[in-house]
Amino acid sequence: MLYLLALIGLVTVLVLLWKAFGPRPSSTVPPRVKGPDDDAEFLWRVTRDTQRRRTDERGDSGTPETD
Repeated sequence: MLYLLALIGLVTVLVLLWKAFGPRPSSTVPPRVKGPDDDAEFLWRVTRDTQRRRTDERGDSGTPETD
């Protein structure tokens, strides 16, 4: 029984040492944080909202008037 506990402890220590000092994956690149000015969807929404506000301020309905 004592040998089994010692074996479990040894395996645990070896795994922790491997995690701490083992080889690091070289392909791991931290993700680039995109600001709002780099986000195409954000820019599209800002443009759309700006155009809607301008249209509302002018009072245009967006459809041509007929006489």
